Amino acid sequence: MTSRVSDLILHSGKVRTESGWAEAMAISNGVIERVGTDAEVLDGVSSEGALKIDLAGRVVLPGLHDLHVHPIFAGVRATRCRIPQGSSLEETLRIVGEAVASARPGEWVLGGQWDASALGGVPHRSMLDAIAPDVPVLLEDTSAHSSWANSAALAVAGVTADTPDPEDGIYERDANGEPTGIQRETASYLLAAVAPTPTQADVEAGLAWSLREMLSYGITSFTEAALGFTAGARTEIRAYNALARRGEIKQRVRISITWEPSDPEQLEVIEDRNFYAFGRLKTDGIKIFLDGVPTDSHTAAMLQPYADSVAGRDDHASRHGMLRVAPHVLNEAVARFDRLGLTVKFHAAGDAAVRAALDSIEFARKQNGIGPQMHNVGHCTFVSEADVSRANEIGATFEVSPYLWQPSPICSDIAVAVGPDIIRRVWPIREMLDSNALVVAGSDWSVVPSVNPWVGIETMVTREEPGGSTETFGKEEAITIEEALDIFTVNAARQEGMADRIGRIAPGLLADVIVVDRNPLTVPAREIHATQVDYTIIEGEVVYDRLSRVEQ
Repeated sequence: MTSRVSDLILHSGKVRTESGWAEAMAISNGVIERVGTDAEVLDGVSSEGALKIDLAGRVVLPGLHDLHVHPIFAGVRATRCRIPQGSSLEETLRIVGEAVASARPGEWVLGGQWDASALGGVPHRSMLDAIAPDVPVLLEDTSAHSSWANSAALAVAGVTADTPDPEDGIYERDANGEPTGIQRETASYLLAAVAPTPTQADVEAGLAWSLREMLSYGITSFTEAALGFTAGARTEIRAYNALARRGEIKQRVRISITWEPSDPEQLEVIEDRNFYAFGRLKTDGIKIFLDGVPTDSHTAAMLQPYADSVAGRDDHASRHGMLRVAPHVLNEAVARFDRLGLTVKFHAAGDAAVRAALDSIEFARKQNGIGPQMHNVGHCTFVSEADVSRANEIGATFEVSPYLWQPSPICSDIAVAVGPDIIRRVWPIREMLDSNALVVAGSDWSVVPSVNPWVGIETMVTREEPGGSTETFGKEEAITIEEALDIFTVNAARQEGMADRIGRIAPGLLADVIVVDRNPLTVPAREIHATQVDYTIIEGEVVYDRLSRVEQ
């Protein structure tokens, strides 16, 4: 190997490579130059003037990837009325009441998150009316697929008993046909569109905050999973482009632009996407929402009927959920995006939606042949046993949401909705890996309270609450820690078409690595969530330093 002048040297630690553990590594011009023992690295490279980090026994791993995250949504949400997940009705109303009391004249109270199981049942607008008779209040549930409004908000939106349900949406109604203040799917989006929209400055500030948060957890690459639903596609893609041009985006980013045929702005942004790509920012992803969520809303599309019922409803949607795109429309759209070289990410929580996604990918492969795009079926809360093996056969990816595997309010909602037989196979990742499918992970932050990937890695292995719990969620679908780390590193790199550059630690690959305070492969599994990242390094640049004591 030709010796180069190294920029950064990590030594005296444990460096995980495919062939075992090394002690040190040298980085030159953003590329891993050498990996080996301290002597091999320190004696084998020219290190004069290099930045040196004494690992003191700490562990170096490839950078982590979050392939389903909503940074703008998370950043904007952080500035709103924040209701901790699992809050009771009393606590929720207390928090909202404080926000109402401090609201300026004409201001809305916006925020979340609520879960029907934690509140003791599906809430009603009258509960908010009691504390906010005049101030419009709109609160998203944890999934962000439902909202809870008071009467003042409904009045501003013009929603009455005579308002028809929108396509792919529901205004829940009481026995008299009056809206209860609960909106599902597109109905919740329509109500949110009436509320004040974040400004360009708000969006950029929220995104910048989220980028820093993700770096602190060792996330060196991520996919924006649904551009456009927080402040509009144009505003959001401009924010990404602005931060990229200012050098504030350090991670490798793929943007998935939401495809809604009825939204001209989103269609225009898809056409204009290449004007916004810059540096590490790629704009070659498409997001298609196929269904909702398998909670009390019953909007995830299921092959088998839901186990419980929805008060006041007895239609097909309440029994089997909603498939939002007709199969023939979906097939043609996916085939077209595939021909254009765009990677499609599906929102598919129910097993009927997963099947529709796989069908459309298979259709595209038959139309276009096998191409490099790894279209991925996102969430995969439920997958039919008959469909698990199909992904590998057609070159599709299962993208799962491990942060929701731990027992939590939203998981309780799901368990009640689908019943004990179906919940046994929730997020069947063990079966997916055994079928040789490519499996990757996404947090879906801020549906989850933290973007911390170490929570996801631990709960993949334990299927318990972080730190352990007697209650479990899909225990027989648990996997090993080695498999979990691969999902967040090498598998993700394959999904993003970058396996030749990142995802592993080896000479010649880009230096996207992290330094952590413990070895997740050897500590007790129930301690993995507490892992702290000391340094995040992207292409040889230290972009996060928890200890602030890098030695020259």
